[in-house]
Amino acid sequence: MSDSLIIDCFPSSAALYRQKYAIVAIDVIRTTTMAITSAASGRRTFCASSLEDVGRIAGRLDNPLIAGELNGDMPEGFDMNNSPVELLERTDLHRPLIMLSSSGTKLVCEAGHGAEATYLACFRNYSAVARHLAGRHRKIAIIGAGSRNEFREEDQMCCAWVAEALLREGYAAESSATMEIVERWSGAPAEACQISNSVRYLRRSGQLRDLSFILDHVDDLEGVFTVAGDEIVIPVAASREMVEAS
Repeated sequence: MSDSLIIDCFPSSAALYRQKYAIVAIDVIRTTTMAITSAASGRRTFCASSLEDVGRIAGRLDNPLIAGELNGDMPEGFDMNNSPVELLERTDLHRPLIMLSSSGTKLVCEAGHGAEATYLACFRNYSAVARHLAGRHRKIAIIGAGSRNEFREEDQMCCAWVAEALLREGYAAESSATMEIVERWSGAPAEACQISNSVRYLRRSGQLRDLSFILDHVDDLEGVFTVAGDEIVIPVAASREMVEAS
């Protein structure tokens, strides 16, 4: 049986794949972009599935930085929104980050419970993730977080780019829907995601700096990040690969 992959969407889909697949979680605008950017900067980074989960994680950390949104609004008591640009402007790298978002962190947490392995991808590291996955896992589920019952264009694109790289390595698509997404976004520039409702939200809310950051940082990061419990970490194998490539 050949190695295979499938593209799917929404946090609830993770349960379909936990038993037999490695899962790649993708929420380009903005959860996985922020989590990957945070972890790449050396900041300890955690994903929470709910406000209660935020409290549980915060209880075991020293002065955590709490960031995110629910239904587009920053919850009371949070330090900042789900913004990679705002995060990079901070100098308090010693403070661990706890993230919560409407869909993205829920997907990460759902995928992290029992999957063979759970990876995070965004525009910044899609090639690095595909290279790391190839030959390491027989079955791979690439899942976009989605938002408001939509498989948003930016997540489709990133899922398609990871899948296309794996198809070139000999993986087979498990569904026609997977191939349709790959074919739709093959060769598309990152700017094509600007038709997304996620981008419309960033425009309405005056957060276009995050969009600029996402479009300006495409395939610029060699980091591979996985989920260990509720923390985002660099797997040992990926650490070695990064050293060898440098």
